[in-house]
Amino acid sequence: MHTNAERILTHAEGAVREDEAIGAAREKALDLGASPVSPAVGALLAMFARMSDARTVVEIGTGAGVSSLWLLRGMREDGVLTTIDSEPEHQRAAKQSFRHAEVAPARTRLINGWAQDVLPRLAEESYDLVFVDSSPVDHPEYVREGVRLLRPGGTIVLHNALNGGLAADTSQRDAASLAVREAAKALSDDTELIRVFVPLGEGLLCAAKL
Repeated sequence: MHTNAERILTHAEGAVREDEAIGAAREKALDLGASPVSPAVGALLAMFARMSDARTVVEIGTGAGVSSLWLLRGMREDGVLTTIDSEPEHQRAAKQSFRHAEVAPARTRLINGWAQDVLPRLAEESYDLVFVDSSPVDHPEYVREGVRLLRPGGTIVLHNALNGGLAADTSQRDAASLAVREAAKALSDDTELIRVFVPLGEGLLCAAKL
């Protein structure tokens, strides 16, 4: 029997409908094994981008462009999405997704490489939103770099913050659970951030810079 909380989450996850272009990108992602964000997570990303009037966004983990398209939907028309992925095949698929969605080429900057190497080269306090969709093990490092990149009022969002539900169980001492707890503590300890956890998708840890 489903609990009330489970029913609410099931409803929230099923309440969002994607357009044809995002649906096609999702199919590409699944074919590649790229694990796209759920429609509800995508819609929330678009909402964050719209609420902050985002002009500059960094995405870690391009995949086939599902979350990228959601972010672009919420961004300003003159906004530029910088999206980073270490898999060339993923970014080729994302480029196809962007063309299919008729996204102007000038609105995306695709960087093929490891985010650990790319992020330190990006300008401090120059981004409205940072979205991290990567292995939870890397979350602490991406928190450090992501917060550095945020302008005042900017937001960082980390997906996979539940680590499959293990993170909430303090007896779990695997590397990923320890990492997501470390990332959550770092955001909580930073007095210049407002933090909230959103239980959609694989868990979203979000923080806004004052």
